[in-house]
Amino acid sequence: MTTTETAATAAGRGTPGQSRGGPWTALPRRLGAELEKENRTVAAEIIHEIRGQIPEFSRPLSGKFGVAMQQGVETALLEFAQRVTSAGGPRESTHVPVYRALGRGELVEGRSLDALQAAYRLGARIAWRRYARVARRLALGTEAVALLAEAVFTHIDEIAAVSVQAYADAQADAAGTAGRRRHRLLILLTSGDPDPQALDRAAAEADWPLPDRVAAVALGPLPDTATARPAAPDRKAPAAPFALRRNRLPDTVLADLESSLPCLVVPTPHLLLADPRLQQLLRETGAVVGPAVPPGQTADSLRWARSLRDAGAAAGPDSSPVTDPSLARLLLLADPALVRLMARRRLKPLASLTPKQRDRLAATLLACLQTPHGTAPEIAARLGIHPQTARQRLHQVQRLFGDALADPDARFELEAALRAALV
Repeated sequence: MTTTETAATAAGRGTPGQSRGGPWTALPRRLGAELEKENRTVAAEIIHEIRGQIPEFSRPLSGKFGVAMQQGVETALLEFAQRVTSAGGPRESTHVPVYRALGRGELVEGRSLDALQAAYRLGARIAWRRYARVARRLALGTEAVALLAEAVFTHIDEIAAVSVQAYADAQADAAGTAGRRRHRLLILLTSGDPDPQALDRAAAEADWPLPDRVAAVALGPLPDTATARPAAPDRKAPAAPFALRRNRLPDTVLADLESSLPCLVVPTPHLLLADPRLQQLLRETGAVVGPAVPPGQTADSLRWARSLRDAGAAAGPDSSPVTDPSLARLLLLADPALVRLMARRRLKPLASLTPKQRDRLAATLLACLQTPHGTAPEIAARLGIHPQTARQRLHQVQRLFGDALADPDARFELEAALRAALV
């Protein structure tokens, strides 16, 4: 029986710690006292068989492990006898913590609940075999023996359910602690220039090995599950809200999804950003990924990503996310007013042209500046036009800009001004 099945079975028979009486109500009270006597040797037999048949429990009975096993078996047997004596009355609150400790202990040991479930099943079979002998010795009827069997396995199901819940609670506690530590690490990374020792310590506490490079991701407003509208019958259903997709983020990605400026920190971005699941999430949230930087410069990467996003660089739902921003493009965003001033000065010769002529000659000028030699064939190949057309446009550019095309400073400012139009 799996963990889920055991919990479901127990739920069907009554919640742990609050039995409704069940099969115990029809068993003779005198049976309880006889079972308590039998338990003196049943516990030893159960422990012996568990250690012999379940490898995870085969180690010496020493320390906390030995105490937990001994206490768990003896408590389960004692409680069962007491429930028979009291006709399934309320369970003693002192018993439940023992079963919870067994569940939590399995998580601490780094195991699933499979071994503990197997131990419970084995213990129940041994106890039932020994208890059946007691029933026969007391000359109980067939119906009473059947009820005794039901009681044994109901009891073990309820115990298992308590351990399962404790295991789940321990997992949640661990996840919550890890989440808080990783959130503190994200804040430290994105808040400025962190102290290297403090960063190392925070990363170790968060169990997050510091990579050589990280990339910060600026996310747009996250879809709200409460306000999401259903698609019209003839429209494609919208993607599931981001809140429902958080578990699809790679485990090593640090995420701040609750603030007004949500963001991610992606380690080893050259690997993780290729993950199609993460790519989809980036598209859905209109994300822009900052340049890959050493961890100490994460705040810079995030600032640059937000600058690009504010400038309208976010990807649309059908396009690839911006994941490798040009550093020159980021430089142009550093002081937009200065770039506009430079554009007015350097591109003044284009002012008298029509918008169509301006766009055509601006593209030709940029191609001239960006090709190795600025020849008509190179420009034609870059713009996808006929070489003769490129030659005619190049003559116009040379007539308008003259000596500036031979001045290195002027060429730099011209290219910067033209590139700014693409930001």
